[in-house]
Amino acid sequence: MIDSVRLEDLPCPLGCRENDKMIMSGSDLLHGLPGEFTIVKCCTCGLMRTNPRPTPEGIGVYYPDDYGPYVGTLVPQSTQNQSSIIKKLLKRVVRQIFKFNTNTLPQLSSGRLLEVGCASGIFLHQMVGQGWQVEGVEFSAKAAMSAAELGYRVHAGPLETAPEPSEPFDLIVGWMVLEHLHDPINCLKKLREWAKPDAWLVLSVPNSGSFDFRLFKEKLYSLHLPNHLYHFTPQTIEKVLEASGWTLSKVHHQRVLSNIIASTGYVLHDKGFTNLGKRMIEFPAHAGKWHFVLYPLSWLLSAFGQTGRMTIWARKRI
Repeated sequence: MIDSVRLEDLPCPLGCRENDKMIMSGSDLLHGLPGEFTIVKCCTCGLMRTNPRPTPEGIGVYYPDDYGPYVGTLVPQSTQNQSSIIKKLLKRVVRQIFKFNTNTLPQLSSGRLLEVGCASGIFLHQMVGQGWQVEGVEFSAKAAMSAAELGYRVHAGPLETAPEPSEPFDLIVGWMVLEHLHDPINCLKKLREWAKPDAWLVLSVPNSGSFDFRLFKEKLYSLHLPNHLYHFTPQTIEKVLEASGWTLSKVHHQRVLSNIIASTGYVLHDKGFTNLGKRMIEFPAHAGKWHFVLYPLSWLLSAFGQTGRMTIWARKRI
């Protein structure tokens, strides 16, 4: 099936003249599926993209049912009941001390929320607990069903086929999803039409402008070929937002070291340190308390924009 996946060769989505430079080639490190994929950089605007890439009809084979974000966003049965007041207070204190800048949101009262790429629904579940009315869009039918079984309205399919909502949204979020979209500009335009005039757009994406992109190259954990179709820097994501009718408000560099540790794991694994490499590769899924232990270093690297992941806030341009 993989061998029959059709590839497409498309120009820069910002409309630049054909002026691409090859940056690197790599393969699917997450699942070990076959295929070699190339990243090119538009020499006019600087936007990097995977090209050629699997078509929208064929990309699904690179998203098996055990794909990490689908499994990792399942809501545990024990958490589906309301948390105790003590647990809520403890979580609030921890959030005040350790600001990881991962799912960082503007200060908003509750309203209508759309999550693009909601996976199995854990973020929707959390936001309902804070008084939000939520809806989701999810490419995976199985993951979307898990979210829908919690009682949330979720469109199963790509954002391009999602129907117009009954009411506009106050907040639209997408956690590590924009880089997966075949047509990010038209998708962002669609989201703009669904947003209230004062709405916020919050997205997290890998930062290909950080040192780990240059250091690890094809072994970079967040490269995630061929699922990641675009490879943003703070400068290029601002251009994409502007072309889509949004204005970049703020860039939060995430205070986690998942990219660096997992990428080091890939390098060690290839050098024969199989067990150590495997444990480091699995770090993002099982980091737990280590995020707190490593916080001083991640805080320092984030101050220089070098942790490899960023969360951006944008406003609808009127």
